[in-house]
Amino acid sequence: MKSKIIALSALILIFVSLFSGCIQDEDDFNKIPTVKISYPYDKNQVQGIVMISGDAGDEDGDNTLERVEIKINDLNWDDAEGTTQWSYNWNTYDMDDGIYAIKARSWDGFEYSEIDEILVRLDNPESVETDSHKWAIFVAVANSGANNSKLGNGGLYLSEDMSSYLIEEKGYSTDNIFLLFDDGWIRTNNGYGRRIATLQQRRHDYDINYGAATKNNVESTIKHIISESNKYEDSEVFIWFFAHGCGDENDSRFGGKILERSEIKLWDSFLADNELGHLLSTLKSKETTIIIDACFSGGFADKTIFNFPEVFLLKSELARTGRVVITGASKYRVGYASTTSGPLFTLLWFDGIISGDADGYRPGLFKMGRPTKLKMFEDGKVSVEEAFYYARYMLKNTEELDMFDTMEPQINDKYPKMILNGEGLILG
Repeated sequence: MKSKIIALSALILIFVSLFSGCIQDEDDFNKIPTVKISYPYDKNQVQGIVMISGDAGDEDGDNTLERVEIKINDLNWDDAEGTTQWSYNWNTYDMDDGIYAIKARSWDGFEYSEIDEILVRLDNPESVETDSHKWAIFVAVANSGANNSKLGNGGLYLSEDMSSYLIEEKGYSTDNIFLLFDDGWIRTNNGYGRRIATLQQRRHDYDINYGAATKNNVESTIKHIISESNKYEDSEVFIWFFAHGCGDENDSRFGGKILERSEIKLWDSFLADNELGHLLSTLKSKETTIIIDACFSGGFADKTIFNFPEVFLLKSELARTGRVVITGASKYRVGYASTTSGPLFTLLWFDGIISGDADGYRPGLFKMGRPTKLKMFEDGKVSVEEAFYYARYMLKNTEELDMFDTMEPQINDKYPKMILNGEGLILG
């Protein structure tokens, strides 16, 4: 009997050792992750580029989360950016208006979370009023990379100030203004800290279109503006970029840009001057302002320095009839910006317009800018070009700005002038 008990015990031990992988404490089981859509809100109305965002978690440890996925109606699941705090750009320009289901799920490497789902109504405007054939896009990339290279939130605030001016003073429709900033998030500590909310979630004065400054968003927004504005002969287009330019700051003579194109950094890629030229090649508007405020950006205006032209093979082809192309620095020089107020050149240019102080400013030698000597040139209106010459003059003749006067902003002006007073492109 005793030998039978011993044999049975040995058999049980063998059984347990062979199949111990199937016996676990309840605490050892994988816990499914969670996900929550925080924006847009359920039953919201949306348009343009929709920044879907939310949170995800995993009881086993948030670092075990591998991804968050988004599904729009019956489209395939697509990866969001981020995990515990995530976002997804939904470009709706080519989609039909109506009700859409947005679904989100997270994956921890073993199991999916339960699906969080909301319904939204897509309502993109089909047309604009006959007196509002004006479009604007603002692109600001400030806070990618290491902290010592970040530019703060000043570019965002300045672009919102300019947007408000176009809406309140120049008759632009909020539907036709697009602001793309960083990855679409506002951060603490003036851009140097953590994400706190998407641009669409944060409070803003006007219901303009917000999104991330990714290359896809920039390209699709520009194509949308071209498609819409080309429907009207009297269309007006305003384009503004603020970002890091690409060059060698240690090369004080040429910035490392000899026989190289001007290029600016977007959130996830780069944009060269000829790429932007190609993007805008089909734009028909004869009242187009293009401002690129970045280091080493003169090539966008087909200029190098002192208003000298770019070599033929490196032309951007941005400068066309009816366009004024402006850069905040020459191709060989760095630009400057305040982390709380924005880039210096645009600040001066915009001040010249809203204050009226730029009225009558003329090109002068090497397009350096000078006040008018003839009162006939002061007509109570400030053109895009007058504001440029005002900003150039202020850089060279303001004692407090002495350290910045090497920026050498450039202009390529193809807007037809009136013979008597030389009036240029007036916004609105």
